[in-house]
Amino acid sequence: MDKEDLELKEELAQFTPLALACLDGFIEIAQCMIHKNPRLVCIVNENGHLPVLLAATRGKKEMTRFLYSVTPSEELAPEKGPNGATLVSTCIVKQMLDVALDILEKHPRLAISSGKDNFTPIYVLAQMPKLFPSGGSLWFWQRWIYYCTNVRLRRAHDQIPTYIGENSSQQSRQSDNIIVNVLNQLHGMVSHLLDFLGIKNMHAKKLRNRQAIKLLKCISCTIKNLKVEQLDESLVYQAIIQAVKHGIVEFITEIIDSNPDLLASEDFSKRNIFLTAILHRQEKIFGLLHRLDNLRRIQMISHVDMFENNMLHLAGMLAPPRQLDGISGAALQMQRELQWFKEVESVVPQTFKDVMNKDGKKPCDLFTEQHASLMKDGEKWMKEIANSSTFVAALIVTIMFAAAFTIPGGTNEKTGMPNFLQNPLFMLFITSDAISLFSATTSVLMFLGIMTSQYAESKFLTRLPTKLIIGLSTLFFSIAAMMISFSAALAIWLNDPSTKYVILPLILLASIPVSLFALLLFPLLVEIFISTYGPGIFDRRIERWY
Repeated sequence: MDKEDLELKEELAQFTPLALACLDGFIEIAQCMIHKNPRLVCIVNENGHLPVLLAATRGKKEMTRFLYSVTPSEELAPEKGPNGATLVSTCIVKQMLDVALDILEKHPRLAISSGKDNFTPIYVLAQMPKLFPSGGSLWFWQRWIYYCTNVRLRRAHDQIPTYIGENSSQQSRQSDNIIVNVLNQLHGMVSHLLDFLGIKNMHAKKLRNRQAIKLLKCISCTIKNLKVEQLDESLVYQAIIQAVKHGIVEFITEIIDSNPDLLASEDFSKRNIFLTAILHRQEKIFGLLHRLDNLRRIQMISHVDMFENNMLHLAGMLAPPRQLDGISGAALQMQRELQWFKEVESVVPQTFKDVMNKDGKKPCDLFTEQHASLMKDGEKWMKEIANSSTFVAALIVTIMFAAAFTIPGGTNEKTGMPNFLQNPLFMLFITSDAISLFSATTSVLMFLGIMTSQYAESKFLTRLPTKLIIGLSTLFFSIAAMMISFSAALAIWLNDPSTKYVILPLILLASIPVSLFALLLFPLLVEIFISTYGPGIFDRRIERWY
């Protein structure tokens, strides 16, 4: 086959053989074709897409890196059309940040150039919160692994696999080598171990974060000296608003640091970045307000949108479902909404409480109107938990009260004292019985208080959650103490060498209810406690930003 034959296109979508190989990720075939005809990488299909863009769109990372390494750099320049900007945007979405970064370092203006979908890479990056450290929360042990992990940024060319030629035959010869096979097995075992411990995931996350930050710095250098018209055409203002909606605090600080005038960015409703942050419940962005100087902070706080809504009006609006879905239960969602309203209320002047918007509504009226349904759902959620928990707690009270007068081993006929009074297991039995009884009684009273409580808005902030915390905590203690009491009674009754092998399995079985309760309700109990008495979600550090 002549090299010109490889340039022939099929009729339907005008794909060359190389383009078809790109779609399926056949790297060896692609290498053979390009080795025979290097011009193939520059031939577009009917939509004007280069082969490297086709591979990136399909998410074929190795194929994309290979094709990028053999595609002439000038083919991706802004002057050659939208292929370069589209490729950068696609690589950002598919998380091939090494390729995107390499392209922008060669052609910086691609960051603000429109692709085939009319979006610029900076706009696309602003909608990818998972690429940045602020885009996800980690457990304490994951944070420790994250900060201890060392990553090295690699260029796209360093990750290109080689499949053909002499190297391929050499790999074939090595596959028969026992030592190589053993080393490969060990490498696989270590890889699986790192994956199991979460180290591999944390390394990938940190590498992704580092690449995204470097990509952001590269973009910020490009927009540093742009005029207002250029910023608007490049969708920079819209990108900032999108970053606020997604809570990408690194994006906001880096871009505004490069061009301070962007602090005044507004959306189509004339809402600045802080009004938008309140509306979309992005506490990290809202926290930047405390880091502004007095003049800028007053300017941002005094701003109203086109409907004459101030900050407190927007705090009174119902949060987007995406933000509420991450909170367990309607009552805790209502609590979070109240926390937002109180936080914004502490920032704005007192006069803002009585200011009306275009619809003639005060912030508190707007809050009540938009949260009426959520408050009803919160009341229903609290009563359902209280009702089911009351039944369990009342049952425990009945059982433990009866057990207190059904003493294992009986009593002495003359003195009336328990026969096993001197046995440490008996003291464990009676103590745990009393603790279980008192805890269950307290739990019943707390849940009855929840069912008969007045469900006003303010009650959801601390009073109702506190009652629920006490009720669930005492219920947990009562179940645990009941199982300890039961195990102690078994140990007293079966205190014989012939039955010693039966005691341990029975005690282990007795721990199952406690474990099930812990798995089912303990996470909810912890979430309620942290939400009510934790450090809070708002950052008030007085660290000057602007």
